[in-house]
Amino acid sequence: MVPANGPAPVSEPKTILLVEDEVLIRLVLAEELLDAGFRVRQAANGDEALEILQSSIHLDLVMTDVRMPGSVDGLQLAAQVRAGWPQMKIVLMSGHLMAPPPGVPADLFLVKPYQIIPSIEKIKRLLSGEGT
Repeated sequence: MVPANGPAPVSEPKTILLVEDEVLIRLVLAEELLDAGFRVRQAANGDEALEILQSSIHLDLVMTDVRMPGSVDGLQLAAQVRAGWPQMKIVLMSGHLMAPPPGVPADLFLVKPYQIIPSIEKIKRLLSGEGT
């Protein structure tokens, strides 16, 4: 038990699955998320993301670009995540859309180019249950 005036218990870092086909964007964003205290798994497209989701790896949030090559784009990935893992938080990112299309599940939508620090703060609030 932690004394009333002692340090707050350290919570387990949240794990984010970052799905982004642009390598440089993915690497920079992954580094920023790691610096913010998150664990990060990376996927270059929706197909890779689904393989990771179906593994035994614990994830707290899927952060995905909307437009990606492969058989599953970000919108389809978001729908599959919501159907298969209903408690999973979903963040969509797009440089082409200003908002998610109606019916596409997203707990947070980020328009590219976005400011990294405010976006990470929104993700922290989302994962803590405070909303965005």
